Formats: sequence, C-alpha cells, structure tokens
Amino acid sequence: MAQLEQELHEYFTGGRGTFSVAIALRGTPFQLRVWHELRQIPRGVTISYAELAERIGSPAAVRAVGQANRVNPVAIVIPCHRVIAADGSLHGYAGGHAVKRRLLELEGALSSDHPLLAAG
Repeated sequence: MAQLEQELHEYFTGGRGTFSVAIALRGTPFQLRVWHELRQIPRGVTISYAELAERIGSPAAVRAVGQANRVNPVAIVIPCHRVIAADGSLHGYAGGHAVKRRLLELEGALSSDHPLLAAG
C-alpha cells in the first residue's frame, strides 16, 4: 500500500504517468485484455472506445469495451478515464464526468475551455 500511495501522490503532483505497483486483477479474459491495453495509453493522451476495441483485436466490441471500462477495479492506476467518445465528448466514467474531466485536465489532455466538455 505504501508504494501505491507514493505512486498516486506522484501522479497527482504531475510526476507519474504510469504505475508500476503490482496489481492482482480478476476479470474475464476480455476484461483483462482491455485493462492491459488501458495501461498502454500514455498520460495526456485520449483514445476513443472504438480505437480501444481495435487495439485489442475486437473492433466490433465497442460496447463491451465500455462495459470493461465501467467495471475497472482500480481506476487511475488503470486509466480508463483516458477513453472518450469518438466525437471527443466525455462519455461514461464510474466516478462521474466531473472527475473524468478533472483527471484529463490534470494530465493536460483537455483544457478547461474544451468545446465538448460541457457535452460530456
């Protein structure tokens, strides 16, 4: 837990983009593929649900990708907030759109005057 606490502190102060803390994830093989790929998205970068589905080799599974994001057991460490709708809006986030917006702003992926933020 001390390592996780340190890494989260580093993340929120701008010094960490990925986490190295060991996590024992439990999920379906599909969910594990999605969560693994989420960890490959760099800090400050967003991708669409469709792009994530494509990256895991299941381009037709856009809704299933969204569902796997929704049940991500360790948000922030596995950065599901970096996945947005194809039109750039902040679609879906278990922590709420305000939290998703704030995390993306913290990472520099969105500015506070982003035209689609209000639609999120």
